[in-house]
Order: sequence, then C-alpha cells, then structure tokens
Amino acid sequence: MNILYLHAHDLGRFISPYGVALPTPNLQSLAAEGILFRNAHSAAPTCSPSRAALLTGVTPHESGMMGLAHRGFSLADPEKHLAAFLQGNGYETALSGIQHVFGGADALPYDHVFRSGQRKSDGIAYDHDIAAQAAEYLRRPKSKPFFLDCGFWLPHRPFPEPGVQLDPEGLEVPPFLDKSDEKVRRDWAGFVTAVNSTDECCGIVLEALKSAGLEDDTLVIFTTDHGIAFPGHKCTLSEWGTGVSLVMRIPGVRAAGRVSRALVSQLDLYPTICDLAGIAPPDWLQGTSLRPILEKRSKQVRHELFGEVTYHASYQPMRSIRTPRHLLIKVFDDDLSPVPANIDDSPAKDAVLGAGYLDRPRDAIQLYDLKFDP
Repeated sequence: MNILYLHAHDLGRFISPYGVALPTPNLQSLAAEGILFRNAHSAAPTCSPSRAALLTGVTPHESGMMGLAHRGFSLADPEKHLAAFLQGNGYETALSGIQHVFGGADALPYDHVFRSGQRKSDGIAYDHDIAAQAAEYLRRPKSKPFFLDCGFWLPHRPFPEPGVQLDPEGLEVPPFLDKSDEKVRRDWAGFVTAVNSTDECCGIVLEALKSAGLEDDTLVIFTTDHGIAFPGHKCTLSEWGTGVSLVMRIPGVRAAGRVSRALVSQLDLYPTICDLAGIAPPDWLQGTSLRPILEKRSKQVRHELFGEVTYHASYQPMRSIRTPRHLLIKVFDDDLSPVPANIDDSPAKDAVLGAGYLDRPRDAIQLYDLKFDP
C-alpha cells in the first residue's frame, strides 16, 4: 500500500466538505470518495507541535517539540518520525514542500526532497511548484511502496491578493469577524483566495496519482495542522483552534462520502497507517487505529483526547481534555493577561485589539458543556 499525505497550513475546517461557503471542488470530490471526520483534532493548535505529534505518534511535550522548529525546538528522538519508521519497513519516502518539524541542519528521513523555487511570500506560486514536483514524482516508475509527504504553505499568512472574481464588499464574512471593517473583509477575501489555491494544488497531485494508475493502491490522507490564523482560532484550545479537516480515502474502497462524528486525534493516524499497511506498530504510539471506524465495526475508538500549548511566538502554557460532551481548559500561568504575540499579525488582530482585547483577562480554568456552549 502506498501512502499520500497531503497537508495544508493553518486551514482548520474551512473547506466545502464541512459546509463552509468556500469553493474547494477537489477536496469535495475526495471527501465524496472517502470518509470525512467531523470531530478530528490536532494534539496542539500550533504548527510544529501539531505536526510532530501526528508524525511521531506521541504528544508534543513527549516528542520534545513544545514550540516551533525554527525557534529552536527539536525532536527528542527523530527515529520515531513516520517517514523514518516507514523507511525501515521497506518504503521509499519523499517530501515535496514544507514539513516544519526538522530544522535546517537536521537530516531529513526522506529518500527524495523536492523544494520550491518560489518564495513563500508568493504562496500561490510556491504551492503550485510543490504540487507540480509531487505530481512528477508520482509519475515516475517505482520498485517499492512509497510515502509521499506533500505540504502546502497556504493558507498560512501572508495571504495572496484577493482573486479578481472576489468582491470583498459582497463576500460572506464569518460571524467571528467584524463585517463593518473594510480591511477585515479584504483580509478574509485573501484567505478565501489562499484556500482556493490549496484546493487547486491538491487537485494537481490527486490527478497525477490517478493518471499514474496508483489510485487504487494508495491511502490518501488530507489534513491540516490546526485552526486558521485569525483571533480565537490558531493557538487556542477551543474547537476553532484544535479542530482540523481530516479526509481519508482507503485503497480499493470507495466509501461514497461517509461521514464520521467520532472523536479523533491526529495521534490516531500513525497507528491507522500501520494497521492498514500490515506493519506491526511501534510500542511508543499513543493513539488508536481508526480501522474499526473505517470498516464500520465501531462508531468510536476513543472517549477523550488531550491538547496542549506551551510556546508559539510567546510562552502560553495551557492544557485541555476534550470528551464528546465537555471541554476542560487549564491555563498554567500566574499571569492571566492576554498573550497578543500568539495571534498572527493581521487586520483582524488589529480589530480585536482596538475593541479592547487586552482588557479581557483569561480564566485559569474553563469548563464548557459542548451541547450548550460549543
């Protein structure tokens, strides 16, 4: 079994399969052929910690990735990385695009590494270059099963200029943003443009997989690291922070658009891959295989999951426990002042700061009944 791991940057669940009014036809088609998880969460709502958890199968604080890789954090045991593990089990491994777990001086556990010739500041050109290189790799003859890790920069900030077909004045703006602010509306239009580009790039790679005759032998996973780069989302332990898109298409099986509302952690993906590939899982994994859900033998494989933040741009220690009914968040910090450094700079951030965000101290303990206060 081959494995294609497609991932976006700062996307949350803002794609059309989740009922959002953003046109993402390629991801909609993927969801129509596979299974869509509506209650999937990252182990951390920040970039490197969430990716490290998915790719090592252990929580960020146990992997060593308590903050961002480019800010000096690193894996305590790089051999636990999924690509390294699959290499040891007969897989050819390839990376096209971003990975955000290893630093620049680290040895990457990939046989092939494809980098974009474009600047990340031009996210659309960068990602299309990455998609083209991934597509070229898929068309090459192969003597082994492969693991292709394909990471897109968008919709990370900075967003591209809104497409000519988007009118910020008439665009539907989600209720968590100030619709009266012209700069915020234009900011959202840039996000929509970025998401459209991500969908196009996924389509390029998925079409190459199909044209190469590999579709029925390849597990396809599409996900993202955490919530979108807007206030109240990324770097929070709320539904908006940890909630992620997760679509899986199983080799040789068309699930006809199945939807699962099971509580799922990205920690569950590593053991699921092992299970589907027929590889004995390593003993360090902390997740649970989703195979019983995929094969309709069970509706749930877990009844709780954990989330964490320690560092992003600034120190902000928090932990959470989520069950199907409740969410408990605890702030492990004597200073309960807001931490604006952990909100990405943007017109939306300027708007909440101007509205008095810094005057709203955090609660040290927050308990939510998700039936009444999601």
